[in-house]
Amino acid sequence: MKFRKILAAGAGAALAFTLAACAGGGAGSEPEASGTAGGGGGEVEAGGTIGVAMPTQTSERWIADGDAVQSGLEDAGFEVDLQFAGDDIPTQSQQIDNMITNGVKALIIAAIDGTALSQQLQAAADAGIPVISYDRLIRDSENVDFYVTFDNYNVGVQQATSLLVGLGVLNADGTEGDAAGPFNVELFAGSLDDNNAHFFWQGAIDTLQPYLDSGVLVVPSGQVDIEQAATQRWQQETAQKRMEDLLTANYVGTDNEVHGVLSPYDGLSRGIITALQNDGYSGTVTDGFPVVTGQDAEIASVKLIADGVQFATIFKDTRKLAEQAVVAATAYLNGEEPEANDTETYDNGVKVVPSYLLESDIVYADNIQSLLIDSGYWTEEQVASGVA
Repeated sequence: MKFRKILAAGAGAALAFTLAACAGGGAGSEPEASGTAGGGGGEVEAGGTIGVAMPTQTSERWIADGDAVQSGLEDAGFEVDLQFAGDDIPTQSQQIDNMITNGVKALIIAAIDGTALSQQLQAAADAGIPVISYDRLIRDSENVDFYVTFDNYNVGVQQATSLLVGLGVLNADGTEGDAAGPFNVELFAGSLDDNNAHFFWQGAIDTLQPYLDSGVLVVPSGQVDIEQAATQRWQQETAQKRMEDLLTANYVGTDNEVHGVLSPYDGLSRGIITALQNDGYSGTVTDGFPVVTGQDAEIASVKLIADGVQFATIFKDTRKLAEQAVVAATAYLNGEEPEANDTETYDNGVKVVPSYLLESDIVYADNIQSLLIDSGYWTEEQVASGVA
């Protein structure tokens, strides 16, 4: 896919480095879909329990998601069985089994491994329990009723775009910058068992490929396939170790210098930054510290961005995602179909799952205030301290 097409389709809006948000009125505005989805019906009868399965509590993002979904469901009159699985697949499978056995009315699942829940999904279908896949697409099963997520391909476009902006290859408004390179970059991907990781990667690579082909960007390690760049379970320590190995094999003792790193998640970004600092890179991006991207606007990384160390992150307002999950669950329990705004993209290997996609925003130091603080996602004090 040609870069100009990508830019027109997604990155142009994402790059509105003027403080406008990509979706609707901004990161603090309400989602485009509100109220009961599916076309009107009566109010859902309050009561009953909805099972919410989240992957881990090691990421503040998933803790926030779980809390937001639980709060929204309770406000709608439901009881909630919220479980975190510690990134352990058998634990999550057992938790979902127990939810089904205990008679939940619906399931909202953010899967650890999108291919590992077929047995549980069949049991849910047999019991007439609708399944909403939350942010991570559950694969290889016909028993996935709905998917709520962000436009994950565009998230990858935004990550790559922010890397190009940081290097000066692009300007913040999407026009070509003055920097001609060549720039040495390294590429990181997420966990291969997370379907989103593939969308992030594809969006990023489609955006970077013209610059790789022209020689503006160079990958000294030669590791340009997702299998080489993948980070199992999105672990910070794994990313740090890989970055250390890349530095040792391709930079130490040579004239090579790292100019940028594509990172698809803030936890990985912090591991990458630690490896770079341990290798002698110092200061801020303005001083020549490598441009490092990210995702999820985790508070520790937002502080690093404010301090000029990490260059950017992608803000996915999970409050909106949680609200959309509640809307979808409520629709099902009203005997209705949730509103989908994408019925073509998310093929889980067995069926195309009707989906509701939300938009995301690139966060740079200059728009932390407008996107994250003014919207109430983080406070000034939290950004200053780096602690939630």
